[in-house]
Amino acid sequence: MSTDLLPPVAPEVLAEAVEHLTARLRKKLDAAVDGCATGATPAERAADGTVTVRFGEDAVVTLRPGPGGSVDTADRAVCTCLLAPRCLHRAAALGAAPLADASAAPEPDPEADPGRPAAAAAATGAEGPGGPAATTGSTPSAGGPENPSGGAEEPLPALTAAQTAAADALWRAGAEALAAGATAAGAVVQAELLRAAHSARVAGLPRAEAATLRLVRGLRSARERSGNHRLADLAASFLELLQTAALLASGTADPAWTGTSRRTYRPGGHLRVYGLCREPVLTATGYGGVVTHLLSQDGGRHSLSDVRPGGLARAKGAGSASVVLGGAALDHAGLARGGLRIAGATVSPDGRLGAGRGVQAHPMPGIPWTEEPAAALFARPAAEAVAAQLADPDPDGAGPALLGCDVTVLGPAGEDLLVREDRPDGPVLRLRAAHPHPELPHLENLRRIASHPGLALRVLGRPDLDRAATLRPLAVGPVPGAAYTLRLPDGLLGRGDLGYDRLQGDNFPPRSSASQTPPAEPGPDPLAESPLWRAARLLESGVAGGRRAVAEAGRGPEPLAAYGPLRRAGFTTAAELAADLAAEADRRPRDAFGRLTDPSADAYAWAWLAAATHLAAARRALVAASWA
Repeated sequence: MSTDLLPPVAPEVLAEAVEHLTARLRKKLDAAVDGCATGATPAERAADGTVTVRFGEDAVVTLRPGPGGSVDTADRAVCTCLLAPRCLHRAAALGAAPLADASAAPEPDPEADPGRPAAAAAATGAEGPGGPAATTGSTPSAGGPENPSGGAEEPLPALTAAQTAAADALWRAGAEALAAGATAAGAVVQAELLRAAHSARVAGLPRAEAATLRLVRGLRSARERSGNHRLADLAASFLELLQTAALLASGTADPAWTGTSRRTYRPGGHLRVYGLCREPVLTATGYGGVVTHLLSQDGGRHSLSDVRPGGLARAKGAGSASVVLGGAALDHAGLARGGLRIAGATVSPDGRLGAGRGVQAHPMPGIPWTEEPAAALFARPAAEAVAAQLADPDPDGAGPALLGCDVTVLGPAGEDLLVREDRPDGPVLRLRAAHPHPELPHLENLRRIASHPGLALRVLGRPDLDRAATLRPLAVGPVPGAAYTLRLPDGLLGRGDLGYDRLQGDNFPPRSSASQTPPAEPGPDPLAESPLWRAARLLESGVAGGRRAVAEAGRGPEPLAAYGPLRRAGFTTAAELAADLAAEADRRPRDAFGRLTDPSADAYAWAWLAAATHLAAARRALVAASWA
């Protein structure tokens, strides 16, 4: 059976089904879930989405989606066997089904009440800044979030006892999952995480719930050996969950760490916004669409997105879809090179514009990148902009902010493009496709540009804060005053969106006018050249194989030799934290009867969290240095 036929299941429904199993049946659950794809035969999907799964001759499980398209209550999953509903068949079918999003409610009208939540958390873990309004996972500043319209938001209430208790339960579940590792974190361990996530949701901790669901999806991908699985991503999910749970459980965290399950929109008054570029959105959860990046007269950054279920086809077609904002007769292609005059605007903390009955928008001419306020994006050295973002990463959950720079093309480097920033002692940067899907034109456009070494190029993109000197370009244009640069039609207003516009031969100058350019050579990569990979490998081995794998790596004389390069390179703290983690993993005191005297995974989780947090900070410092 293809599990793609199964409807998504609410996390709490799966957690409850596993909780009701006996200890004997829990031991069989992983095998039952794995065998569901081969041993169970579904009937054809009914018109209402109901799927029937047959286990042998006497057990038939029926999964009946609710109005939201998911199995959201226990009574929508029934089995005909005598042990139902506490049977292995029902739990296995639910465990094989994909997880439903934390909230799939339709987006409400923010103008019915400007203070209401305005965007549902439709795709937890969605990729890209213009994806569905995922549960906010931003790192709040010390003073709390601010309203982009000017004033600070109302102070958030202090954490309640129920919230700290839910966060503590989530920490314990996360610590046990980390100690088990992906190989042993089967359906039972995942169900404990989902049960804790549901408790966090009930207590009003949507950020912690979203982090947990991302972790569970990552564990599933690891166990299924999915092609999209990366140990580094799974380690990042563990880090996010443990950090969030630890801060909330302490009771001293900024209340903004609770997150919001819906994006709040505040009155923004009258705005004049100008288009910068379009970006296609394609998420791992099947959503697709477009986000158009905008800039207000005072330099404030805004966006208008149109993201819905539909995947690649939706992402490709949404670039020319009509803009749904205050009756503006404009599409996203026109808005990216035009502007809007908005009356009664509503704005979320991350700059997204809300649509509703009270908003009135009228098109107005756009501005080229050479005019203010867009020109300010290209006036600041890229190193300064990246350093500022690394110092305060993702303050509003919108992802890295856009930055612009003028560069000279050096040549290709695999699928990437090497360029040099046009300033004294400018660094060599790597331009990597923002969306590598072959049916989107990002890769094709970068290949065409790479074939013109010496080309002067103005680039607008988003820095990749996890890689050295890497920029993911969204749009390009000619450099003012340069002889060997792009030639774009007047209708494009001096820029091309790499995710929608396909650069052609006549957009490039004759090669005879190219200046002599030195051979393409990547600049130094502090991340690749540093021995931090040794600490990362230890952390990732723990994510994959659990506490036992870390303990095995820490036995014998080899750890001293492994951590020596870290100390010699000046990463003494990283070496000490890695050694402490290995020692803690191997600390399993037992009594005279061989029983563990301290079975808790807390101390091990704290040691892993300390090492992972320090590693992330060290990597950020090296990334900042690579841009200088």
